[in-house]
Amino acid sequence: MERKKVTSAGIRSIGYDPREQCLEIEFSDGRILQYRRVSSEIHRRLIAAPSILSYFSDHIEDEFSKTQVR
Repeated sequence: MERKKVTSAGIRSIGYDPREQCLEIEFSDGRILQYRRVSSEIHRRLIAAPSILSYFSDHIEDEFSKTQVR
């Protein structure tokens, strides 16, 4: 999945596959996690959030099932 770099403390890049509803996040420490069943609206709000890390922590981290890729 192609990820785009973002300006955020703690998050390096974000990718999204709308067909699979899969959100992929690369953290500053090198970990890559995939979150399943994430709507395109949640992805849009994440990218547009004033604080990407805060939005992630509040609305994604514990709300969706995840798989560690790396």
